[in-house]
Amino acid sequence: MNLGNESEVVEFKKSTSELKEGIISLVSMLNKNNEGTLYFGVDNAGNVIGQEIGKDTLRTISQVIANSIEPKIIPTINTLTDFSNNLDYIEVKVKGIDIPYSTNGIYYIRSSNEDRKAPRESLRKMFIGGGFDFIKEAPSYFQDLSFTTFISLLVSKGYHVTSLISLIKAKELKNNDNKYNVMAELLSDNNLLSLKVVRFKGKDKLNLVQRKEYGHQCLLLGVNQAMDYIKTLNETNVDLSGGVRKDTSLFDFSSFAEAWKNACVHNSWIDMTPPAIYIYDDRLEIVSYGGLPYGLTLEEFYKGSSHPINKALWSIFNSLDLAEQTGHGVPTIISHYGKEAIAVSENFIMVTIPFSFKPTWALSKNTIKGLSKEQDKIVKMIEENPYTKINEMIKETCLSASGVKWNLNKLKSFGIIHRDGAKKNGKWVLD
Repeated sequence: MNLGNESEVVEFKKSTSELKEGIISLVSMLNKNNEGTLYFGVDNAGNVIGQEIGKDTLRTISQVIANSIEPKIIPTINTLTDFSNNLDYIEVKVKGIDIPYSTNGIYYIRSSNEDRKAPRESLRKMFIGGGFDFIKEAPSYFQDLSFTTFISLLVSKGYHVTSLISLIKAKELKNNDNKYNVMAELLSDNNLLSLKVVRFKGKDKLNLVQRKEYGHQCLLLGVNQAMDYIKTLNETNVDLSGGVRKDTSLFDFSSFAEAWKNACVHNSWIDMTPPAIYIYDDRLEIVSYGGLPYGLTLEEFYKGSSHPINKALWSIFNSLDLAEQTGHGVPTIISHYGKEAIAVSENFIMVTIPFSFKPTWALSKNTIKGLSKEQDKIVKMIEENPYTKINEMIKETCLSASGVKWNLNKLKSFGIIHRDGAKKNGKWVLD
């Protein structure tokens, strides 16, 4: 009799002399698929070869499993018979969702029909998938935190905050050791979070033309500010050539908004590596870190299965209309741009939103190459503030007044900038 092949949920052992190795297989199958079946008395090819079964054999297997696997698991153990050859063998079935499971303090994960020690990132995802909320439990390095902006946002949505103590308790801003957690740091008025939107000239990262910073403040405010900025870039192209007005947006803003909100709430914040927005002449890219939640398949992800990683943070986003339970974000993106718009790896997720046409802000400025460090700083200052003053350029570049003026004249001669308006009230313009 042949039982087929070993797989991610099936393992064969010739006898109970391999019980220790069998338990490792049970742990790895539980961690990968929440279930597994182990057979004793079956060779590697799936052939039943028989197992001697005494009166205490099944009890011994049960006791060893109980003493070797954490968290505790209750197996179903049966004696089976291959009647064609009159051979007995043993079937051990386990099920459990309290991942991660370990044996002798070591965590394993199934890969095809092999048992491997779980790498750090997989183990972290298992803890999160099993209900451990890292950013709620991990203490913040900073314990002197304030939440003025967070409170203001809650009040604007109709929430009544009676005291800081009640806020901390209701929103779980402290861990079991009564210390502010990482989530509290993300929501505080002043933190080390660097939330950036970066724009490049062209279709690669060779020429940076603008860098906007929305970090070092309450994450919720930064998320909204970044969305507001991207919204200003969403131009409309008007076509009257066919006799009927046709308006085309540069990109679908709802797809961007869903991608950005999901990137921020589902990011792997435990490393404090923030999501980012990159803007090119032909597309937007939204990058978040951590990959898919443990146990969520790619197909489930594409269908919009809701599987929050940072559950407490997701609840706060949800209360402020920055997240929802229906999971329509990914399907919204796919409906406009297809599955190819979403690149998923073990460590990050990147959503690419192509532009419908080349935006005017990409057409209106020349590619700036070969500039000195000081000239590049001056151009960036003008990009961010056309009304920037000479004395501000002096401070930023550490040049003298004559040095700044010399570089401004060089930029004019290059055809990169010109002055529009009077000396006192005019502005700089990038050509």
